Amino acid sequence: MTHALVCIGDLVEDVVVWSAGTTRAGTDNPARIRRSRGGAASNVAVFASSLGTSTRFVGRVGDDAAGAALVQDLVDAGVDARVQRQGSTGTIVILVDDAGERTMYPDRAAAAELTDVPDAWLSGADVIHLSAYSLAGPSLSVLRRASGIAQAEGAILTVDASSIALIDALGPTRFRDLIRILRPTYIFANGIEADVGDLRGLAEPGTTVVVKNGVEPTEIHLDGAKTVTVDVSPVGEVLDTTGAGDAFAAAFLSAVLAGADAVEAVRAGHGLASRVLREPGATLSPDEIGVARD
Repeated sequence: MTHALVCIGDLVEDVVVWSAGTTRAGTDNPARIRRSRGGAASNVAVFASSLGTSTRFVGRVGDDAAGAALVQDLVDAGVDARVQRQGSTGTIVILVDDAGERTMYPDRAAAAELTDVPDAWLSGADVIHLSAYSLAGPSLSVLRRASGIAQAEGAILTVDASSIALIDALGPTRFRDLIRILRPTYIFANGIEADVGDLRGLAEPGTTVVVKNGVEPTEIHLDGAKTVTVDVSPVGEVLDTTGAGDAFAAAFLSAVLAGADAVEAVRAGHGLASRVLREPGATLSPDEIGVARD
């Protein structure tokens, strides 16, 4: 069976913490804590599936109860989960401040060790979406193979820059070189990632760079010469920014698959991201899923 969208990357458990007040060191701090499915690529897969896009996820979790539960969560969301099981499942602790902004403490564990993926898991897609987290470590070989398959089959290939810390760890030059090797059709980044990695310069014939700037207009850098901006509609109260970028990517790609141009796809991305900003973690409530499908 083929799928319109194949997402490759992390599937982990998110532990999201909302502090009830100012943090006091060395003692208890009242908080609300929620556990949920996380991982950038798996989030994109679930959000895209909520929009009615036929979606597959490729990744690795631990051979443990947490991993089994996460895989079942994908299946329940309508995602075709092709998941290796070995080691321990990864966890990300996410601290959310009063403005909804998050600070993350990731232990990727098994998610960082994806390797030796069968070509059949990657083949037959209209779009292959990659999380840049997998540029570091053994998973890079999977991304390079996915790129080769996308080129051979005429599929769209997309990469999400994912993390300022990742760009710093690899070094901006190395990070850009790895992205260029993959030859993506679209690159997604937020404004700080684009600045730190000088990612706008990756726009060239065949590659479009989409830069999100929070409430400020989103930039679309086309063919290294033309830049278009798309305004962001006001969101209102923001509960949690976790997963908003993944929702943007999912809606953008679902729109492209439906024939939208880049500007139309960005507007679709803004629409779904605004809904996720009002939800806890990288989730949509059942009511919001119905709105997204409509």
